[in-house]
Amino acid sequence: MTGAAFKVAGAICLRTWRATARRPVTLSFSLVQPLIWVLFFGFLFQRYDVRSLTRGGRYLDFLVPGVCAMTVLFGASQSGIGLIRDLQTGFLKRILASPASTFAVLGGKLLADVLRLLAQALFVLLVARALGASVVLTPGTALQTFGFLAVFAVSHASLSCMVALWTRAQESMATFVHLVNMPLLFTSTALVPVRHMPDWLASLSRGNPLTLAVDGCRSALLRGEPFTRGSSFVVLALLGLAMFALAGASARRLRSMG
Repeated sequence: MTGAAFKVAGAICLRTWRATARRPVTLSFSLVQPLIWVLFFGFLFQRYDVRSLTRGGRYLDFLVPGVCAMTVLFGASQSGIGLIRDLQTGFLKRILASPASTFAVLGGKLLADVLRLLAQALFVLLVARALGASVVLTPGTALQTFGFLAVFAVSHASLSCMVALWTRAQESMATFVHLVNMPLLFTSTALVPVRHMPDWLASLSRGNPLTLAVDGCRSALLRGEPFTRGSSFVVLALLGLAMFALAGASARRLRSMG
């Protein structure tokens, strides 16, 4: 990226943050849902046997990395809604009609969303720890946890933006949430370990990007093993790059349509 592209990305990032700050309801809902999962599921299933998977053997400990990833999942899926609003106001078409790089515009938008989602995941993690969750927080484990969450956020937010740019309709985002988020969540290890799944579901889970992100977080937070699962991180990073490229191509298509 050139210096001009970085300036464009920075300006779009700052604008996205300001737009989010003007809609605190969005932030509230995206935080309330994961906290409900921590509070209710963490204690409701406290007798669920995960002794071999956590140091303390409590389901709350097992659930925390999954809920952090869920926070990113549901928040990233809303990324395209901002683009639809910008389409409706005409801002996006004006900025795409300028000499600014479409990838710089999209990159600034995604940077703002990813940093916000990481901050929300950190908040959930700290609240869970205050409730008694036993997690290993060191510079190394934090780096691995938020590295996995970041690359997953990029891929899923890019997918959301691609859907928004192709459909240009608010209704499509609600469909996206139900048809993509729910299957990803319930075929992942966010809520239950893979060994407790039926064989067919376990097979689906192993190829689920959310599972890769959750397992990467658990290796760090529960077992204190930073800088592990490098192959899973590479897969998620490549997926993120592919989704970003497709979203950028969708933005270029919109620019060519005028």
